[in-house]
Amino acid sequence: MTTTFHAPGFSVDPWDPGYGASLAFEAEMEGSSAALTLDIEIPIPQWRPITPCSSAKAPDTLLIADGVRRIDARVWVDDPQGGMPAPGIAASYAAGIVRCGEQGAEPVAVEVMRGVFSPAKGVADLVAGPVTYTAFEVTGDDDGSLALQQKLTELEVDTVRDYRSGTGHDELLLVDGPLRGRTHLHHAVGYVKTHHTSYLPPAQSAVVSDLKPGQRTPVFFMGTNWSRYAWYLRLPTVSAAPWAGIARCEAGAELSVEEAVALADQVTVALPPIAGVDYKDPRAPQNLVPIGGLEKLLRHRLGDARLLYRALRTAAVG
Repeated sequence: MTTTFHAPGFSVDPWDPGYGASLAFEAEMEGSSAALTLDIEIPIPQWRPITPCSSAKAPDTLLIADGVRRIDARVWVDDPQGGMPAPGIAASYAAGIVRCGEQGAEPVAVEVMRGVFSPAKGVADLVAGPVTYTAFEVTGDDDGSLALQQKLTELEVDTVRDYRSGTGHDELLLVDGPLRGRTHLHHAVGYVKTHHTSYLPPAQSAVVSDLKPGQRTPVFFMGTNWSRYAWYLRLPTVSAAPWAGIARCEAGAELSVEEAVALADQVTVALPPIAGVDYKDPRAPQNLVPIGGLEKLLRHRLGDARLLYRALRTAAVG
């Protein structure tokens, strides 16, 4: 049972502070230069919480894709040309898919990769005991983290493509995180749990705070260096914190307004039954139960961090 601490003028967000904040404090929130079109579903003066229409139904099956990454060691990579050694990271990363349907949720695809990321040129792959870290060259000021995230995104996309091509099915796909880099995936929705950028003007942000569980904001259109539809929804929570249980969803700009609105209703109906619960996940309710289970499986598949670190140390002196 969820316990909420609340007093007049005071509330506690249920999100575990060890994971940061589900909503950054106002002083930390970054303003947005995104070009917004707020009146594509209803006129701006009529913005209000929306309950999905009675005909909106959750899909029979829902695919959820996610990925995890871990830095196994900080490394120095020798230059094959005899120059100064270059700093880098040796990392493991994995992507997977969980399929949710009437019979529950089950993982249907898991892929694990490893890489060593550094600015050194022409470096061979790094063999550490039973595993191989593929060498990737990074550029600019990247310490390897950006390249690692890019490779993880590519692995997620490849995993989805391989699974869909093998089944011939095209179920609705929920990807954990923004849709950036994955907008070309058909029938996909980005799912954002934490909010570091203030996209909406104050009047529309107030509508987000007024949402009840199972409600959403009107669909709006966002344009930055990429374009997409977006909406906010609230998952089941007893917390009185203004943005407790709030998630942002994103859909591809190629959809018509009618398709985006129908998709928003469908997702708003589909997610509350699989919302996280606080006694199982400190990031509840935004960290959906299938996402939490998939993350646990993927981290297990990454292997024992201590054994990999020992193998890397052994390879370095061998």
